[in-house]
Order: sequence, then structure tokens, then C-alpha cells
Amino acid sequence: MENILPVAIIGAGPVGLAATAHLMERGETPVVFEAGESIGANVRQWGHVRMFSPWEFMVDGAMVRLLEAHGWQMPPKDGLPTGNDLVDRFMLPFSNLPEVLNTIHLNARVVAVSRRNVDKMKDAGRDAAPFVLHIVYGNSDEALIEARAVIDASGTWHQPNPLGSTGLPAVGEKRQSQHIVYGIPDVPGKDRSRYADKRVMVVGSGHSAINALLELAELKRDQPQTVIYWTMRGTNLTRVFGGGEDDALPARGRLGTRIQAHVDAGIIQMVSPFRIREIAAGVDCVNVIGEVPDGLETLQVDEIIASTGARPDLNMLRELRLELDPSLESTRQLGPMIDPNIHSCGTVRPHGEAELRHPEKDFYIVGMKSYGRAPTFLLATGYEQVRSVVAALVGDFEAAREVHLNLPETGVCSTDLAGEGAACCGTSSTVPISQPVLLSLASIPVNGVLQPVGLQVAARDCGCDDDCCGDGVRSTTCGCGGDCCS
Repeated sequence: MENILPVAIIGAGPVGLAATAHLMERGETPVVFEAGESIGANVRQWGHVRMFSPWEFMVDGAMVRLLEAHGWQMPPKDGLPTGNDLVDRFMLPFSNLPEVLNTIHLNARVVAVSRRNVDKMKDAGRDAAPFVLHIVYGNSDEALIEARAVIDASGTWHQPNPLGSTGLPAVGEKRQSQHIVYGIPDVPGKDRSRYADKRVMVVGSGHSAINALLELAELKRDQPQTVIYWTMRGTNLTRVFGGGEDDALPARGRLGTRIQAHVDAGIIQMVSPFRIREIAAGVDCVNVIGEVPDGLETLQVDEIIASTGARPDLNMLRELRLELDPSLESTRQLGPMIDPNIHSCGTVRPHGEAELRHPEKDFYIVGMKSYGRAPTFLLATGYEQVRSVVAALVGDFEAAREVHLNLPETGVCSTDLAGEGAACCGTSSTVPISQPVLLSLASIPVNGVLQPVGLQVAARDCGCDDDCCGDGVRSTTCGCGGDCCS
């Protein structure tokens, strides 16, 4: 009898588990390798955060069908889960199903993927050779596991972008790492004492940064000595604050409305544009040195929250033949469809196996990692990706081509490109921004001396500023017409 190899899945997050469900529905044998100690280990790290997408957009159809066959009940579709809710009420119940349980291997890190007896340079017999995954387990044991196909759903959580505005770490960033947290710390919970009555800088302009800022603003109510600085590279607050009531996801729209209110009230002090170049030890502080329009300025803080996004870890794939978009590090075909200079979360066109295809036959990157450096990924996108990919792996190319994706439009762009030529193809309406936009609402310690920063950007009634109206090209990509910029 022919030995049928399994399909290997890297990562037991929501998209990896969805791939497992779709493979099972198609009669395939999946094997899942999760580097963490538990299902959804990455999600647990931001588990305290409540998501803006309701349950309706957070579950995969194949997983739901398998769960319901065992008596599971869907949470209310309009409820907003936290990350922990997603794990506890959806992912864990699925992983514990008797037909799923033995397919998942925890504490199993994939460190490299290749082909049996075929390195990256060899052509002969390449497509017919099974994949080989080099696994390192938590107890330091190693193994080589063969598979007929590989689906990489490992995400990008453990590969955060650095603070430096060049895409490289700022000078001193690694030396001052004890003062930096990447992602979204648990400000109301276990990390409360770290930030209470401290000077805290949040860097970034996406949803992660806004979540951290809102939690710090709540902390400041009880700990009034807490000082909150919000720095970003861009200046287009219309795009950062988003579409408000016009957002198709109300909770997402409220994020921008709430954060604008805190900025207007001076609870959050915004410094923008501020492009970080160096982080140095000061006297009982950390000096963050950044480039502003008039030169270099220094902010003195105690803690830094880097909500600057993430990028894919491609090291384990070096023996595979990939075709990547030169800027995003997604597939070359997918890049223009998800480019955050053009698209927001809700304007990505439907895509599936064809757009995720690499020169390496039967290898696919799905989920957040498939977007490379683009921050506009939504979970519903990943579920549709794996449905299409699995259909192609079993030879159902008609189903693989029939991609359906209905994403809610957004007026909030999860990108720090805002104000630097980035476009946000969401709703046309925007939250009104008071004129002029004052980007620093209080006196800030600069080079150790209290003095007003007072950086301003002239904004028009339509929400476009000088950065967007400087020339015809910027005007077009910002979505600002000639009538607005004249």
C-alpha cells in the first residue's frame, strides 16, 4: 500500500487550525507543529485585548462544522471577543476534538523546510520530492518530518518591527531593551505597575498603538502622574482617527473617535512627525532622540511601547524557492492587492491559492505572514485563503478559484505610512479634525528643558494636509482631489 504523506501546517493559531479543519473535510491527513507551549500561544500574548471584529468574522466555517458536530454552540455573532475568548471558546474546543487532538504537536519549532535530498539549487525531481521539515522540540530533541505539502501559518508576532524610522533598529535600541515592550502590554492587568505614574511613549499609528494608548488613558484616571506620549512618523490624523460612525465595524470606528477625544483633551500628548534615530540611557530616564521638521529633538521617558507592526521571519524558508514582492515580502502577485499605500483592511480584493502560489510547488504561506509587512490583514481573509489552498491541494481547482471575501470597510488604516503618501480606500467620510491640527498639545521635556513643541500641520476642511497636497502624485494617492488641495 502506498504511503500517503501528511500535509504539514506550521502554527496552531486560528488560521493554522482552520487549515487543519479544511484538510480533514477533504479527507487529508494534517500534522500541525506549534512552537509554543499551548494552542494559540501568540494570541495569548495579547489575550486581554478586545477585538473590533465580532464573532461573525472571527470563526472559520470548516472549524464550526466540526465543532457543531460535537455539540458546540456558536457565541453570539455580534459579540466582541477578546484574544483569550477566541482561544478559550473557539480554538481550544476545536483542538480538543478527538479527531484533531493527535494531529497537533506543541513545543515543536520548525527551524527549516526543504525537499528530500534536494536543495534550493537543484531542479531535477524537485516537484516530486517530499518536503522535509527540521523540527526542534522543547526538550532539545530534533527530527526530520516528511510531508507532501506545507502550509506556513506561523504569523509574524515574534518578529516585531524595530523602532528606527529606517526599518533598522535605532541606535541603542537593543541596549535599552529593558525599557521597551513590543506589541500590546497588559496595562490594566499584570503590567500595571510598570506604567503607573511613569512617562510612557507609544510608537505607532495602527490599532495596536491605539489599544495601548486607550488602556494607558484609563490608567491615568487612577494614576494621574502617568504621562502619555504618542509618536509616529506621519502627520495625517484624519487617516489615523479613521471613519468614526461611517466605519462598517462600529467597534473599529469607535477606536478612532475615543483616541481623538483623549488627544483633544490633552490626556495623550501627540508628537508627530517624530522619526526615531537613537535611544540612550539618561539620568533616571531614557532619552529618545528623533528627527522633527526643525532638526533633532529628545523626549525623556521611562518606558516605551513599540506598536510598530511586524515582519515575516523567512529564515526557515531559505531552501525553498519563493517569489516575493520586493517591498512587502508577500507573494509578488498579492503585493499590489494589499499594499497599505493604497489599501486599508476592508478594501483588499478577494484572493486565494492563485495569488498565494510560490515557485515551490505545494508550498503556501497563509494568514498574517502571507501579507508580509503589510498590516492590513483580517482573520476572515486567512480563513478564505486556507479554504482555497486546501481545495487546490486536493485537485479541486474550480473551488480554489471561487474565492469569496466580504470585508467590512474601514476608515482607519493600520499603517504608520499615514500622512506620507499612504492611501486609505475605506469610507469616504472622515472624522472631523479641528483646525489647525495641533500635534503637540502640551509642553514636553525636550533635551531636559520644558518647552512647547507646538508642531502644526495646516489641514483643510476635507481632511487633507500639506503632506498630501504637495504635488499631484501625493494628492492622488492620499485620496485628495484638486478641489481640496487648491
